[in-house]
Amino acid sequence: MAAFSEMGVMPEIAQAVEEMDWLLPTDIQAESIPLILGGGDVLMAAETGSGKTGAFSIPVIQIVYETLKDQQEGKKGKTTIKTGGGVLNKWQMNPYDRGSAFAIGSDGLCCQSREIKEWHGCRSTKGVTKGKYYYEVSCRDQGLCRVGWSSMQASLDLGTDKFGFGYGGTGKKSHNKQFDSYGEEFTMHDTIGCYVDVDKGQIMFSKNGKDLGLAFEIPQHLKNQALFAACVLKNAELKFNFGEEDFKFPPKDGFVALDKAPEGNSVKSQHAGSAQVAQTKNQPNAPKALIVEPSRELAEQTLNNVKQFKKYVDNPKLRELLIIGGVAAREQLSVLEQGVDIVVGTPGRLDDLVSTGKLTLSQVRFLVLDEADGLLSQGYSDFINRIHSQIPQITSDGKRLQVIVCSATLHSFDVKKLSEKIMHFPTWVDLKGEDSVPDTVHHVVVPVNPKNDKYWEKIGKNHIRTDEVHAKDNTRPGTNSAEMWSEAIKILKGEYTVRAIKEHKMDQAIIFCRTKIDCDNMEQYFMQQGGGPDRKGHQFSCVCLHGDRKPHERKQNLERFKVMVRAVLLNRLT
Repeated sequence: MAAFSEMGVMPEIAQAVEEMDWLLPTDIQAESIPLILGGGDVLMAAETGSGKTGAFSIPVIQIVYETLKDQQEGKKGKTTIKTGGGVLNKWQMNPYDRGSAFAIGSDGLCCQSREIKEWHGCRSTKGVTKGKYYYEVSCRDQGLCRVGWSSMQASLDLGTDKFGFGYGGTGKKSHNKQFDSYGEEFTMHDTIGCYVDVDKGQIMFSKNGKDLGLAFEIPQHLKNQALFAACVLKNAELKFNFGEEDFKFPPKDGFVALDKAPEGNSVKSQHAGSAQVAQTKNQPNAPKALIVEPSRELAEQTLNNVKQFKKYVDNPKLRELLIIGGVAAREQLSVLEQGVDIVVGTPGRLDDLVSTGKLTLSQVRFLVLDEADGLLSQGYSDFINRIHSQIPQITSDGKRLQVIVCSATLHSFDVKKLSEKIMHFPTWVDLKGEDSVPDTVHHVVVPVNPKNDKYWEKIGKNHIRTDEVHAKDNTRPGTNSAEMWSEAIKILKGEYTVRAIKEHKMDQAIIFCRTKIDCDNMEQYFMQQGGGPDRKGHQFSCVCLHGDRKPHERKQNLERFKVMVRAVLLNRLT
C-alpha cells in the first residue's frame, strides 16, 4: 500500500490494490501513474502481463473521483489554459494560427512538430508596426527549422512567399522562394536571435550572440504591415523567449524585447478563436473518462479491473459502464440514463451511441486508447479522429483533456502519426525499446519446407482441412506448381502444430491463426485427434475464439480455457 501511496495514489485505491496482492508497482506503473496524475498525456508501450491496465486505470479513477468531489463541494478548478481572445493579450505562439501537426506547450512558448515529411508552421499572437525589436529561439533537437518574421498574408511555410522572411538551420535565408547562403548552420543547443527594425525596414539574425549581419531589406509592399514572429518545423522542437525571461544573449543597443513593444506599436493577430470548452452542466450520459478497447474480451477485462480498483472509493461513488456490441443495447441505455462516470467500450457500439446522441462526450476528461496498434490495424483511425474532435479540449473547470495511448510498440508509423495528431506533448514510456522481446518469451522459429519434408505427400487425406484457396487447382504431388507448394505448406503447418503439442507435452497453449477459417479448420483437426471443446483433460481439448463466434460462446470458451481445456485458437477479435 505504501509503495502506491508514495506515487500519489489515494489510500482507498491503494487498499484495493493491496488486496489484489500487488505489493509493488510494475515498471510501467511506476513510470506512468505519476505522469498521468501530474496531468500529462502519456504514450506507453507495454507487453501482456506488465500491469498496463493498472497503469492507466488507477490514475484515471483517482482524477475522475477528485473531479466529481470538487463538483460535489462546489469547487472550481484553477483555469490553466486561456481560451478565446484572451490568449492574444500575451506574447506567445498562436494556437489559432498554426499548421495541423504543430503543437504548442501550455506556456505558449515551447513548439514542436513531429511530422517527418511535411513542414508545419506558426506565427505569434501579436505583431509590431513600429520600432526595433528582438526575440530569441532555442533549438531543442536536431530537427529542421526556419525562424524569422512574417506578415499576416504569409503562408505558414515561412520564407516561401513574398510576405515572410526566414533563416534556417542549413545556413540559408529564404524569402519569396529564394534560398541564399547566410550566416552559419545551427542545430540543437544553439540560440538564434531574431531582429527587426521596422522603421528602417531591416531584418537581421544572430547565432549564440554573434551578429550575422543584415539578412533582408523589407520591401515597400510590406512597409505598412505588422510583422509577427514566425517559424516552420519539420520533426523539430523550439523554445521561444519574447522577453519574459532574461535573454541568453542580450540584443544590440537600441533593440528591446518583443513583449516590451508599446500598445501603439503592436497589433493582435487576426487569427483568434475560442477553444472548445466542456459544458458546465453535468449530464447523466456524459462520462468523465472514455476507455476504448479493440475487442469485447479486453473491454470486459478492463472494466473488471476498474471495478476492483474503485472498490473503496466512496462519496461520491464512481459509476462505470461497459458498452460493447453483440449484446442488447437496452440495458446499456438504461444505465446511461441513470448516469455514468467511466465508460469502457469497443468502437462499433460506442460509435452508434455517440452518433445517435445517446452518449455525449461533452464532459470527457480522459480519452484512453488501449491496444492502439490493434485499433488502427482494424481500421478505426477515422472513428478515433471523429470522437477526439467531439471531445472538448478544455473542461469546464479549466483542465485540459488528457489522452493516454497504449500500444505493443510506440515505434509503428501509424501510432506515431496518431499521437502527433491527438496528443499534447506526450511523454513516452517505453521501457524496452523498439523491436524488443519480453524477457519471459523464448522465440523459436520452425521452417516449413515441403521440399525437404515430404510427409505431406504420405499423409493422404487425413491432413488438416485447408482454406480451399487452391480447391480448383491441381495440387497433386509431382506437379511442382506454385499452388502445390502453397497447399503443402498449409498441410505441414497443421501437422507441425500437432507435433509441437505432443513433443512438448503442452498443458495449455494459445494458437494464433491468420484467418477465422484457419481457426475453424484447426479446431476440426484437433477433434480428429480426439480432442475438441467437450473433451476435458484430453491432449487436444480446445476452444475457438474469433469475431464470427457468438458473444455468449466466446465468453463461455474463454472461461473453459481458463479452467479445463488445453488450447485456445485465436484470430483477431472484433
